[in-house]
Amino acid sequence: MQAASSGIGYGLKYQARCISDVKADTDHTSFLAGTLSLKEENEVHLIRLSSSGTELFCEGLFSHPNEIWDLVSCPFDQRIFSTVYSNGETYGAAIWQIPELYGELNSPQLERITSLDTDSGKIKCILWWPSGRHDKLISINEENLYLWNLDVSKKIALVQSQDSAGMLHKLSGGAWNPHDVSSVAATCESYLQFWDVRTMKKTMSIECSHVCSVDYHPQKQHMLVTAEHESGIHIWDLRKPKVPIQELPGHTHWTWTVKCNPEYDGMILSAGTDSTVNLWLASINHDELTTERSSYYLKMLLYYIYFRTTFYSSMLTLADKPIHLPDGLIHCLIRTVIMKTAFMGSHGVLVNHGSLHHYPMMAGLLLNQ
Repeated sequence: MQAASSGIGYGLKYQARCISDVKADTDHTSFLAGTLSLKEENEVHLIRLSSSGTELFCEGLFSHPNEIWDLVSCPFDQRIFSTVYSNGETYGAAIWQIPELYGELNSPQLERITSLDTDSGKIKCILWWPSGRHDKLISINEENLYLWNLDVSKKIALVQSQDSAGMLHKLSGGAWNPHDVSSVAATCESYLQFWDVRTMKKTMSIECSHVCSVDYHPQKQHMLVTAEHESGIHIWDLRKPKVPIQELPGHTHWTWTVKCNPEYDGMILSAGTDSTVNLWLASINHDELTTERSSYYLKMLLYYIYFRTTFYSSMLTLADKPIHLPDGLIHCLIRTVIMKTAFMGSHGVLVNHGSLHHYPMMAGLLLNQ
């Protein structure tokens, strides 16, 4: 394979920090991206990768009220997604549906199926049931975790149960266990807390150092990965939760978020406030690891992706270092890694010479053709 001369890119009119792959679209590689503008009318872009894998194009463009801070596509219906949004003072959440014949309409409008608003706390994220068609979803705000019953046909969502993080803690995010759908993990400052959604009671907690992101390993039932501001990336075995089984160095500044590849064992993405997204290949076979040698079982699989941020653009400039991977892995990266990287890279804040810059939304990755 020869190195490509340029990356696959897609530009947005406004800055963005949310992107989600459309898992329910089994015929195409599609993504939803939401913009983050306080003064302008925000947009949701339906983006599709061409069949040749060389171009990203806009399949649909829809207006959305307020800044979009979280966006997740429904796992069983490609036209449905959730957003967390803010008008600069208050936060809310809603379930939306893309019109069926949006391609034939001059100015297609999103349909708000229902709101997921509660009376307390700043809402942080929405978690959909991990796979398949189901009526349950979870919203997490700073103070509480809510389990909802969603009826799309009746356009209503009702709180089934809830629990509090406690007076001294603030929740910031979470992940639903794909191996045990009764279990949810939530990031809570210096702790990782676990809930049983059947009883909506906490079952366990792990002490961490300023944990801000968590993801379950898709192939290994008891494994999960956390991103911690100053401590980098930790891999945990929930059967022995006192200490992580492996530590990755993370980033030169805070490690902001982490994600596991859903198909390739040990492939982990991390994003940090050093303005980079790293892709790791880590050995997480517990029997093979020792404290002294764990660092030798990991390596950088690809390369750093550098973001050049400005106040005026959400375009992305990528490093031009070539990579050489098998075709099967390339296709997997396109489907399951490229936009996961985008999702994570868009969740940080970069401190640059005293100024705060949001990461731009990433809509492509340089690949060899």
